[in-house]
Amino acid sequence: VLKPFDSGYAEFHPKYNYLFNSYYDSVGPRHQRPKRGLLSRPALEDIHAYRRHVENATEALIGGADEAAWVEIRPFMEVANNHEQQHQELMLSDIKHVFSCNPLLPAYKVKKPAAVCVAVDDEVKAAQTSWIEFPEGLIDIGYDFDASLDFAYDNEGPRHKVWQDGFRIASHPVSNAEYLEFIVDGGYRRPEFWLSDGWAACQSNGWQGPMYWQRDGEVEHDAASWRVMTLSGLRALNLAEPVCDVSCFEADAFAKWAGKRLPREAEWERLAEGCRITGNFADCGMYHPVSANVCSAQVDEAVQVYGDVWEWTRSAYAPYPGYRAAAGAMGEYNGKFMSGQMVLRGGSAVTPGGHIRPTYRNFFYPDDRWQFSGIRLAEDA
Repeated sequence: VLKPFDSGYAEFHPKYNYLFNSYYDSVGPRHQRPKRGLLSRPALEDIHAYRRHVENATEALIGGADEAAWVEIRPFMEVANNHEQQHQELMLSDIKHVFSCNPLLPAYKVKKPAAVCVAVDDEVKAAQTSWIEFPEGLIDIGYDFDASLDFAYDNEGPRHKVWQDGFRIASHPVSNAEYLEFIVDGGYRRPEFWLSDGWAACQSNGWQGPMYWQRDGEVEHDAASWRVMTLSGLRALNLAEPVCDVSCFEADAFAKWAGKRLPREAEWERLAEGCRITGNFADCGMYHPVSANVCSAQVDEAVQVYGDVWEWTRSAYAPYPGYRAAAGAMGEYNGKFMSGQMVLRGGSAVTPGGHIRPTYRNFFYPDDRWQFSGIRLAEDA
């Protein structure tokens, strides 16, 4: 934003453009990603000074821009602000991963656990899944850039028509209790439920449960023997909470075991358009999924559509009909990643609340499992 629109902008440090360039080829060379974790400098005070330098220059740019200049600057600023929100979430996800690798299992921020059941059958049964049916038909999905001036990423549109066969989708995301049944039934030992690449990932990585589940004892069917690593440290497994931090391969295997499937992203969006955007987001300060009976109440039949966990879909991350990537670095933001990844929807417990929309498309590789990802089931009607 600053270099193209402020001819007088002075770089804070000549090497920082190289050091902090994440993946933009059009911007120039960058520090190799596998070596980034070895960096111990610049120090925190230098980063803070760099941040102040950029913020001061940005405020001066905005304050001095006339109406014509602001029309050009605004799209870049909107992307920058939303990009920062994404990194707020990614930083929390990374902190949980790093802390989980520490034998002391430290807490990022101690939070009082939500007042929900841990293993009380009556309360778990109270949140049992029902099925919401949608008839077949031609529907519109995607963001309509012509009808709204609000921000959305380019990969969310253009709005287009999709034929949709009739389907049913679960009212709740899959709970820890339901996922534990899959584990106890040998889900991680039975290749018939897994895609070939998924079974290979399961075997090579030694998966036995969701990424942050730990077992104290040898009895896997005993919920009391399981613990889960959270941003508040290691906690007892809460059976009523949505299962979290599973890969798309695990989600697909669970769905096959349950006799269901993952929803297509168009099906998920059809459900979400009828739901209020409310739920357990980062703003709530929980930083972990909560059970349906303590999350922000929704008047819709479906619950926890937004927040708590990103929900895997069976849809590959691909461009919509009519999609055109922007020129220059802006075009590298989404388009070049449309290969080999799967779409997730809905946001998580560490997503900023104002960041999410029914059309928002997140994407990760199918073996990724650290990003607060969960499961909602679907089936053909």
